[in-house]
Amino acid sequence: MKPSHPNAMPSPWFRCYQPRPQATRRLICLPHAGGSASFFRSWYLQLPVDVELIVVQYPGHEDRWAEPLIDTMDALADELAQHIRPLLDRPYLLFGHSMGAAVAYELCLRLREHNEALPQRLVVSAHEAPCRHRGGHWHLADDATLTDELVRLDETASALRSSAEMRTLFLPAIRNDYRLIETYRPHPAPRPLPLPISAFIGHADTELTQDEAEAWSAHGSAGFDLHVFFGGHFYLRHNSAVVTALVQLMGEPQPAWPCTP
Repeated sequence: MKPSHPNAMPSPWFRCYQPRPQATRRLICLPHAGGSASFFRSWYLQLPVDVELIVVQYPGHEDRWAEPLIDTMDALADELAQHIRPLLDRPYLLFGHSMGAAVAYELCLRLREHNEALPQRLVVSAHEAPCRHRGGHWHLADDATLTDELVRLDETASALRSSAEMRTLFLPAIRNDYRLIETYRPHPAPRPLPLPISAFIGHADTELTQDEAEAWSAHGSAGFDLHVFFGGHFYLRHNSAVVTALVQLMGEPQPAWPCTP
C-alpha cells in the first residue's frame, strides 16, 4: 500500500500524516479513552524516514464524529482487526496508550487467531496488564464529576469546565470510551502472545502501580521490559522525543514475528 495523503488509507480507521511509501516498517498507534489520532500527529517529525506513522481513528472521534460510537471492547477490536490487514505488509510495532494499550492487546489476540502477521513488539503505555484489569464507574458519573476527573488526569482538559459547547461536543465520545474500558472483561488467553512486550509508565501516574504494569510480562513469551518516564498519566505530552527514540530502537533489531498456531 502506498498512500498519497492522510486519508488515502485502507479504511477510515487510520490516519497517516506524512505518507512514506518507501518506509521499511511502521509504527501503529492507538489513542487513549476520549483521544483521537491527532494526539500522535507530531510523532512523524521525530521518526526516521524509513518508519511510517499510522494512527488509529476511532469511530465518533474528530473527523469521524458523525459515525456511531462503539462501546464494547469486543466490537472495537473485531472491527479493527478486519480493517488493519492491508497495513500488515511490512514489519510494524503497535503502541497503545491507556485504553489504547488494552485495544492493542485484544487486536493482537485476534490477529493471532486469524493467522495474520503480529507486530515485532507490543508497547503498552499507562495501563495495567489484562490479568490485573480493574473496571470503573466514571462513565456513570454526571458531566461535572466526569469533567473534574478528566482535568485531574490531564490539565489540558480544563477548557471543558468553562465551555458548555465543548462539553456537548466532546463528553459523549469520552463517556463512551470510559464505558468501553471500564466494562471490558479480558478473556483468558490460551497462551501468551509470541512477541516481546514493553510497558511504559509515568513515575507519578496514579492510575496504575508499577506492579500492575510489570504484570504484562505474563502476556508475552518473547521478553518483557518496563520503562518509567517522568510525569503522570499523560507523560507522553512531555516525553514524546524520548519515547519515539526508544520505540525506534526497539524496532530496529527485531525481525517480524510470525504468527504461531
